Amino acid sequence: MKYPAWIEGFPGAITVCDREGTILYMNDQALEVLADDGGSKLLGQNVLDCHPEPSRSKLKRMMETQQPNVYTIEKKGRKKLIYQSPWYQDGEYAGFVELSLFIPFEMPHFIRQG
Repeated sequence: MKYPAWIEGFPGAITVCDREGTILYMNDQALEVLADDGGSKLLGQNVLDCHPEPSRSKLKRMMETQQPNVYTIEKKGRKKLIYQSPWYQDGEYAGFVELSLFIPFEMPHFIRQG
């Protein structure tokens, strides 16, 4: 699978797995963020093996039901938005994408009309 060049330098971690959970791709930021967990050695591994319980069971259920999961975490003094979503190829479920972005602790929220 070919990815657009802008994804490599994107300032958020992008990890892509197939429908069985095999990690297919990690951009530069994902490799850096997950360096202590194996970095590029995670490619080809099953994403379920990289998560302890209860996260593993939750991720497995998400993959089975093709449901997205969105939340924030705080780790090492930084806040992150985690967005996990199914992806599709030619209309068929192909796996999951995780987008992990550092975000400020306080940030504006706008309500737009129309």
